[in-house]
Amino acid sequence: MEKILEAAVACLSRNSDASVIEIAQAAGVGRVTLYGHFPSRDVLVEAALTRLLDKGDEVLEEVDLAGDPRETLHALIESSWLLIAQSSAVLEAAQKSLSPGRIHDLHAKPEQRVGDLIGRGQAEGVFREDLPAKWLASVLHHVIKGAAADVASGRLDQADAPRFISETVLAAYTRVGGEQSSPKGRSASSAGDPARG
Repeated sequence: MEKILEAAVACLSRNSDASVIEIAQAAGVGRVTLYGHFPSRDVLVEAALTRLLDKGDEVLEEVDLAGDPRETLHALIESSWLLIAQSSAVLEAAQKSLSPGRIHDLHAKPEQRVGDLIGRGQAEGVFREDLPAKWLASVLHHVIKGAAADVASGRLDQADAPRFISETVLAAYTRVGGEQSSPKGRSASSAGDPARG
């Protein structure tokens, strides 16, 4: 069953319309075997999405969410951007077969985690307050999705993706008129100027 779920994640990440036959072939099993574990494509898609979200939750459990919001956001991206990107891709497949209510239920915990972090950053005056936390969370997911697409197409080295995502998102989250701070607590201007380092 694990091989089938891994194949489903891989196939659906590349193509949200991937068929049961494609997934079975990628898993190295027959269609009858696949249906023995997952009676329909919808059930398989939900299981693949749930698996990714559970894995993401396990990773995020290791991240200290109580520290500086910028440091925490960087750590969150560093540890889980690829899982978030995969879950976003599989989510596209899930949206075609699962009800909005079910999708909301599955995403409630990770969305709450990110939303709480952004909200705390706003309350502490670290992140901008002129835009809603939900919109800033959406920006994070769009940047991650774009980075994943660039990695897949060869336009971006996977090793560079976490830093590119962090720098882009932190710049977008910075208070208007405020100084951009890097995840290490140094301003972007001083980080690039040896004379000020």
